[in-house]
Amino acid sequence: MADMIVKGVHGCSREDEYVSPEDPLIRERLEWFRDQKLALFIHWGPCSQIGIDSSWALSDGDSSWSRAGMDWESDPDAFRRQYHDMAKCFNPIRFNPGKWADFAVENGFKYLLFTTKHHDGFCMFDTKYTDYKITDESCPFHTHKYANITKEVFDAFRSRGVAIAAYFSKPDWHCPYFWAEGMEKPIGYNRYPTYDPEEHPELWEKFTEFTHGQIMELMEDYGRIDILWLDGGWVKPIKKTGIRMSELIAKARVLQPWLISADRTVGGENENYITPEQCIPDHIIDVPWESCVTIGTQWAYKFSDTYKSSRTLVHMLVYTVGRGGNLVLDIGPQPNGELPLEAISVVKGMGDWLKTNGDAIYGTRAVDAGDSDKVMFTRKGESLYALIPIEEGEALGEDVFIPLNEKIQTVKCLGYEGGLPFESSDGGIKVSLPGELVGQNPYALAFEMKY
Repeated sequence: MADMIVKGVHGCSREDEYVSPEDPLIRERLEWFRDQKLALFIHWGPCSQIGIDSSWALSDGDSSWSRAGMDWESDPDAFRRQYHDMAKCFNPIRFNPGKWADFAVENGFKYLLFTTKHHDGFCMFDTKYTDYKITDESCPFHTHKYANITKEVFDAFRSRGVAIAAYFSKPDWHCPYFWAEGMEKPIGYNRYPTYDPEEHPELWEKFTEFTHGQIMELMEDYGRIDILWLDGGWVKPIKKTGIRMSELIAKARVLQPWLISADRTVGGENENYITPEQCIPDHIIDVPWESCVTIGTQWAYKFSDTYKSSRTLVHMLVYTVGRGGNLVLDIGPQPNGELPLEAISVVKGMGDWLKTNGDAIYGTRAVDAGDSDKVMFTRKGESLYALIPIEEGEALGEDVFIPLNEKIQTVKCLGYEGGLPFESSDGGIKVSLPGELVGQNPYALAFEMKY
């Protein structure tokens, strides 16, 4: 396949460290989470205006990869000033949250993950804790009817039945209590604080209170939030940068008792599910998980980006669901507020496939029912499903082999009426395909089998 699916990347999953939550309501909500299967991730902010990825070029320690192609400024301090000043010209007047939400529903997304604040500290919501925000008077968009972007996005998606996950970066590279002036390390030295929190506990306490305050704003003022998705896993107790996360989650659940917490890569009681990034594990993972993957080549909008094909998106979904997870696909909106047309096009291809084959995806659980690393099996109720990715240019013959360890009584191909003839063979069954499929090259086949 021309578009590579990454599987089995080292460090991709951490199921051996997973701690199951004690709260029965959260365990119940995690079963709901495992039913959803497909989410839309949106990385957006002023950085979209120059086509670079969110935040990372601000960190000198990450410059070897994050500043590739940054050919207009060699002085990191000057660049950081330029980056922060982009907020003063961010004016995405073609932003229409209802169109985004309609697109998501039409193409099978069940929950939204939206960047309320990335590491750069720019808030896409109306916080009272900083002026570095979309609603500040210095930002021309502050007079727009959709100025409080996070609220408008959450309300639009929620009104259409899409669940809400709030992305929030724990590190804040604009906050004077995190990257503090005049400390042991200069501003932008790396992704960590510019000081040792143990040596400056009063400053770190201010940052902790700042973070608690912003997250509680989201909990109090932005409607029902199903998932709090906390990025920046280097902010954690083992790094001497704990921010009393258990206390914060407890406060949040007073208001939103159903809240799933994804304190990613930290482990422990506040990482209710694990989050492989830019990869798909090569085995079934029995704990709740989702894999977040870009449709293009970076998280935020990139000019002249290249996008994965519809076939690749379908294959990633099949492999992810067949290994027990949810797939989170990221799109970076353009500076004007619209989603890129090419991204929309490839997602629609996946959405059309889901309209026919969604029964084998949504609400299922992965099962180890065969002896192939290509054919994925899921189960829902009394149905066992076999999902078979088809490679580009692979014309189907008159039959297909399903490597199956279980005895079944009936087989049908989703999208086609009636049962299909099949015969047992060594290690599985050989199924005769509907005549309309012979010679065709679908993205993937989905078979429903009954015992």
